[in-house]
Amino acid sequence: MITLDRLTKRYGDKTAVSDLSFEINPGKVTGFLGPNGAGKSTTMRMIVGLDAPTTGRALIDGKPYGSLRHPLREVGALLDARAGHPGRSAYHHLLGMARSNGIPASRVNQVLETVGLTEVAKKRIGSFSLGMGQRLGIAAALLGDPKVLLFDEPVNGLDPDGVRWVRELMRSLAAEGRTVFVSSHLMSEMQETADHLVVIGRGKVIADAPIEEVIAGSSLNAVKVRTTQPDVLRRELVRFGMSVEPEDGARYGELIVVGGSLEQIGDLAFANQVPVHELSPRKASLEQAYMELTASSVEYTTPSVSLAADAQKV
Repeated sequence: MITLDRLTKRYGDKTAVSDLSFEINPGKVTGFLGPNGAGKSTTMRMIVGLDAPTTGRALIDGKPYGSLRHPLREVGALLDARAGHPGRSAYHHLLGMARSNGIPASRVNQVLETVGLTEVAKKRIGSFSLGMGQRLGIAAALLGDPKVLLFDEPVNGLDPDGVRWVRELMRSLAAEGRTVFVSSHLMSEMQETADHLVVIGRGKVIADAPIEEVIAGSSLNAVKVRTTQPDVLRRELVRFGMSVEPEDGARYGELIVVGGSLEQIGDLAFANQVPVHELSPRKASLEQAYMELTASSVEYTTPSVSLAADAQKV
């Protein structure tokens, strides 16, 4: 388990992390989301002792990271895939880590096989692609067979097969009862991987809930209705406080209803003798829910650019 207790980090006048308090529990994949500059990497660095908090505590099973005698046996972390010396081979990079923590040398070959790097074990890290570097970083995190694992953007540089492999690995580690804490900007992948989400913005917690609860809270969740009497049904739905809009490009009779359940809409249609040919949920994606949650927390915004308009100026 990872416990953050009022964790705060300031750099001069800049507050990177502000009063974070939450727990990352074993047996599930917990996703860690937030805009650039939200404080995710700083938080992870404080958990593993790379940065000291200004105030508050980060604990691993009730202990600060610095007090762990053999930290790699208790905590594995991928925070920077380029951490290895470029002139050292993958095998000797991991072997050095193993010896420093009393881990058998045989474990090095095991994790290299797990991440698919056995054939390049003797190659220098400096020659590795970004994806290979990610795999080596994951191998380093797994080296001590730890119960607590942290991964910061673990799928960067991986091809689709590699992304799927990481997803399955994360879920299998959680299924073994380990604590798995994963930061990523890939919302579609996080939706497939995570059981629970912690979302931060400007250094503060915005959400700490199961992923389905976060998605269910989106205002973009809706119900699609298809009827031969849309005007009658729209009037009744609005009268009961629901928002009703025609879908972009929809045929006559198709409505998108926000603020009502399938049962409520069906009952209203039945009570008013309105025939319904379709009544189906339109569930928001994690990306849509995330964008709503963090809309006021984005520090770095990109102006809207019209390529067509720019082309006309040339």
